[in-house]
Order: sequence, then structure tokens, then C-alpha cells
Amino acid sequence: MNTQPKLTGTIFLSKLITQYAHLHGRTVGKHAEEYIKQIGIKTGEWIESFYSGQDEVWSVDRYAEVIVDLKNSIGGHFQIDEVHDDHVIVKAKDCPFGEVVKDAPHLCMMTSSVFGGIAARRFGFGKVNLRKRIATGDSGCEVAIYFKPTDVEEGIEYADIPITPTHGNPFIWEEETIMYLNEELQKSDEMVLTLLEELEKMKGEVDRLRNRTVKQ
Repeated sequence: MNTQPKLTGTIFLSKLITQYAHLHGRTVGKHAEEYIKQIGIKTGEWIESFYSGQDEVWSVDRYAEVIVDLKNSIGGHFQIDEVHDDHVIVKAKDCPFGEVVKDAPHLCMMTSSVFGGIAARRFGFGKVNLRKRIATGDSGCEVAIYFKPTDVEEGIEYADIPITPTHGNPFIWEEETIMYLNEELQKSDEMVLTLLEELEKMKGEVDRLRNRTVKQ
């Protein structure tokens, strides 16, 4: 009996994204998370538009409902665990990227930046701690989001995040962000070329040793 999951557009896209992110992480290194972070911040603003306008005031309960709903809408299985005045905790037993997220765990930065970016825009500040992650081998995910600076636990802070003007496009990035990404991509290209050169040198050395062995 075939137990393989049925191929769907969602599964295919998840695998495509994670494999791209895996390759990207290998070539860019630690800067890959910064790319994902910037994308998540902008994507989060776009997602907010599906729930309300920029001027609508959100309660903490509303925020928790939105971040859980947006994750579940794209294939996750999230639920609200705790709601407090200064923070919320959500948990998940399934990731929107499925098990393939283990191929590129830095994609978890997408969750952090979406949740943190929305918190910063709605409450002025967000601090996100990815306590548990399916991507790193945990059985589920657990995320804490704080709305005020705190030393209670570690996390990535989000503040002073620009909001796209009315009728603007959140996917038109600021010039400095585009310049930063372009610089890092150039570094990535240089790293790939260096790796190719190293591989050619190794191949040449292997050929040299093989020829010497044959002559002996």
C-alpha cells in the first residue's frame, strides 16, 4: 500500500521554497535570515490588510486571533495557548511548510518577522521568541510575542517599522533595503564562483594523483 502523500500544489510549492531557502542559506550564510526577516515584515503588512485597515485599533485578543488565523489559512495548525496584557503565546503541531521545513530551518524567521512586524505596527513594539520549532526537531512549535520591552526571555525585537502609505505597495522596498540585498547577492555570487574554483582545483589534484598512480 502506497503511504506517500498525494502531490498537491501546496506540497510542491513548500518543497520548492524550502529547497531554494536551503541553497540560499548555504551560499549566503547568516545573511539568509535577514533576507527572510525583511520579506516577513513586508508580507505581514500585506496580510494585515485582509483583516482590517491601518487605523483600526486592535486588542491583544484580536492580535492573537489574527496571527493564528493567518497561519492556519496557509496550511499550518496553530492555536492560541495564552493571552496576557503584555504578551501572547501560540502553539502549533503542523508547520505551513510541512516536514520539509527541516531542510531550511531559517525559514522560521518568516514566522518571527510576520508576528513581530504586526505587533510593532499595532502596538508599537514586538519581541518574538521561537521557543520550540518543528524545523529543529521539536514535536511542535511554541512562540511567545511580547508587546513591551522585557528581559523575561530572549527574542528578536521589532520596533519603528515603517508603514506603507495609503494606496501604497508594501512590496516596493525602501531603497536602502534593496541596496543591502543587492550587495549581499553580489557576495553570494562571488562565494559560488570561489566554490567552483575550489572544486576545479580539487578535480585537478585528483586527476594528477590518478595519473601518477597509473604511471607507477
